[in-house]
Amino acid sequence: MMSTKRPMICVYCGSRPGHDPAYAEAARTLGKAIAAAGWGLIYGAGDAGLMGITARAALDDGAPVLGFIPRRLIGREEAIDTLTATVVTETMHERKKLMMENADAVIALPGGIGTLDELVEAITWRQLAIVDKPVFLLNACSYFDPFLGLMRHVIENGFADPDLMELFEVVPTPEAAISRVGHVLAGGIALRGAATG
Repeated sequence: MMSTKRPMICVYCGSRPGHDPAYAEAARTLGKAIAAAGWGLIYGAGDAGLMGITARAALDDGAPVLGFIPRRLIGREEAIDTLTATVVTETMHERKKLMMENADAVIALPGGIGTLDELVEAITWRQLAIVDKPVFLLNACSYFDPFLGLMRHVIENGFADPDLMELFEVVPTPEAAISRVGHVLAGGIALRGAATG
């Protein structure tokens, strides 16, 4: 396991690039911005899609990058062999648990069902006070708008309290994500809520 005192940012994102080139650009910019801030990246170890774009951008600009991959995905998902460290886990659950344990904050970029699974679990763990690490949705091209609508629908139908929306914060750009993560990590400032950004 990598030993470092610098903040480590866990990024959840797609193993595909998506149709809009703006998704890839947001991933590239985020990876470079994490490096420029002097932070490190934690992610799922893959080289495909937004995952690979984010990781390579961070690596190219000198950030330490820690990848986690379940044993059963080795050979099925191409990993980056120049990562600072790669951790092989036995299960997907262990992968997510270790990623969260080693992270200081979470940023979700656009992605598929795996990304949404990771994101919802991170929010759930905050709700249950299992972890108290800030979670940010980088809403590139308004990608997460339907997700936000679903969260409001859950509240409106009595399945969650309105403070559900305070468990994460929406940011519109990589630069805004880095700025807000920096403020929260520096001062322990509470999230401003999902309507922000």
